[in-house]
Amino acid sequence: MPITGGLTTAWPMVHANDDVPLDTPRVPAREAAERELSKPMYHENDPNLLQRALDRFWDWVGGLFDSASGATPGGPLGLVAIALVVLALLGALWWRLGTPQRTPATSDSLFDDRTRSAAQHRTAAEEHAAAGRWNQAVQERMRAIVRSLEERTILDPRPGRTADEAAADAGRPLPAHADELRAAARAFDDVTYGGRSADQRTYQRLKNLDTALERAKPQLSDATRGAAG
Repeated sequence: MPITGGLTTAWPMVHANDDVPLDTPRVPAREAAERELSKPMYHENDPNLLQRALDRFWDWVGGLFDSASGATPGGPLGLVAIALVVLALLGALWWRLGTPQRTPATSDSLFDDRTRSAAQHRTAAEEHAAAGRWNQAVQERMRAIVRSLEERTILDPRPGRTADEAAADAGRPLPAHADELRAAARAFDDVTYGGRSADQRTYQRLKNLDTALERAKPQLSDATRGAAG
């Protein structure tokens, strides 16, 4: 305790822990602060990764909107008017063209990559029909019809053949059933590519045609008659 001029002045006693220096350099102090703030207890209420991504996305959208409104005559009101005009044009196109339908990814071939017999296609058709899946039932029954004609050599097996081509090819040796074959091909195309739904009546027509074709005898063409004679 120092004594000055007869007065006693008490200086505070500072006790420091031996492990913590009184004068910490700047870099170690910053590192110690970063280590302290990195503890989970300080980040319990932080937004998760998805929330942070959404926040950044909406900030980006807001920046785009602000930029667009600044560049549009009339500001935000003009931008809203343009958006309404665009929506009206889209609605008119939707009404004029109808609901967009999914187009086939590869081709409009009647068969897929799997090779199955007519009996297998018929079995699949009946299973779909029993479950009320009329679209799939119509598809499989049409495949059964064409495969059966190929197995009977009325049609030659042709990779990539469409339902319309099969109906046209089969209608020549089977003219009595040409109309039914074209209708069956149209039903197949409607449910496969046209986005329409079949029903039990449609499937029954194809089933009846399949049964009738099993009993039908093809007519010989003039060239075939000449060769046979």
